[in-house]
Amino acid sequence: MTRGRATAVGFVAVLLWALLALLTVGSAPVPPLLLNAITFAVGGALGVVWTLANGTWRQLASVPVGVYVFGIAGLCGYHLLYFSALRLAPPAEASLIAYLWPLFIVLMSGLLPGERLRAGHVIGALLSFAGAALIVMRSGSGFDPAHVKGLALAFLAALTWATYSVVSRRFGAVPTASVTIFCLGTAVLSAAAHLGFETTAWPASPLGWASCIALGLGPVGLAFYVWDIGVKQGDIQLLGVTAYAAPLLSTLILIAAGLAPATPRIAVAALLITGGALVAARAGASRADLSSG
Repeated sequence: MTRGRATAVGFVAVLLWALLALLTVGSAPVPPLLLNAITFAVGGALGVVWTLANGTWRQLASVPVGVYVFGIAGLCGYHLLYFSALRLAPPAEASLIAYLWPLFIVLMSGLLPGERLRAGHVIGALLSFAGAALIVMRSGSGFDPAHVKGLALAFLAALTWATYSVVSRRFGAVPTASVTIFCLGTAVLSAAAHLGFETTAWPASPLGWASCIALGLGPVGLAFYVWDIGVKQGDIQLLGVTAYAAPLLSTLILIAAGLAPATPRIAVAALLITGGALVAARAGASRADLSSG
């Protein structure tokens, strides 16, 4: 698979994550950890079907145990931190801090072998982050000191997902089929945490169940498989920047569903996010030209 094609495959994850907010609203009143367990179980089942269909399940036995521990810790750790942050701090502010992960990916990827961080990558990431901030921050109010703990957890969530994504690049030889075990392991740990810390509440309607299943098939299922391909074989710096399209697309979907108002801020955010992606893409193209020259 070419670098460009792998990058495009990885971007599919960004498109799927854009549905995360809408489907999460539809899944109410399922508590976060139980929702995590249900959706990752569906995502893991999707992987089981895929690996059995193409015969890649045989590769799972050759994957080091340490890689499985890393993958489960990454998926489970990120979601536990993220959901905890949303409980302890206002969703808008917590989401903004958590969405530092694409910027961290761009910056941290410069430390990878064969990669070089260029000024265009940093400028593009900052432009895109400004656009994401316009979407997530819905008011000009400052942070309440009482929310420091939640915001700190959101910051740790951003670091966790960025680290998972960048370190995954070092495991380029590990088959994407291993994500199946990551998802199933995350489902088990989340179920155990739910039993210990939450009160069980199942979906209250067919729409709720459909939302849970859709989450497991898409944003919390297929997304992790295609993201694995993208970060291992694609342009990880460009992927990090284009990931800022997720909050933009998510907001547009919420507007279309009548769950969010349309404002001029959306147009400005679109320009910033698109412009940032173009700047980063230009920097990546320049790097490729120099490498081939």
